[in-house]
Amino acid sequence: MVDGTIIDTLNINARDLAKKWKDLIRKAPQLKQYAALDDEGIIDEGASIYPLLARTLDRGLDRAALGDFFVRMGKDKMREGFPISEVIYGVNLSEQVVIQYIMTDFVLDSTIRMYQAMGVVNNVAEFFLLGCFYLTKGFLEATYTNMKGKDSVSEELLKKYFRDDFFFKKD
Repeated sequence: MVDGTIIDTLNINARDLAKKWKDLIRKAPQLKQYAALDDEGIIDEGASIYPLLARTLDRGLDRAALGDFFVRMGKDKMREGFPISEVIYGVNLSEQVVIQYIMTDFVLDSTIRMYQAMGVVNNVAEFFLLGCFYLTKGFLEATYTNMKGKDSVSEELLKKYFRDDFFFKKD
């Protein structure tokens, strides 16, 4: 059982968490594509992930909702010209914001709450790890379809380098 305070914070204070995420993004010199975005754009993007995490912590893992969100994010980021490494690092920073909140702002005033927080951190880590899996699939799927369509790369060559089982493939 996840404490309602954590779920409420993820829902109600998603923009505040996203502002912390934006600050981490701004401090990371590796994130050149994100650096080109304005602060509001970064905050808007960051705020969208926390309500899904709250829903997952509250109701359990919904692979369809999680997959849809992150596959779409991967495809969008590919089309926007982001390197996959930056996107995954950005997602990792979102995870750090949540874990930092749980470990510092969520009052760990008893042994029970401390154990509960450790369980929540495990669930958060699972959410973001699975999210990166789906994000990568979406990014690669968009790359595959662009190369096949716009760049006219042969199916044989694509299959050689894209060994993943994309959602649209019917092998």
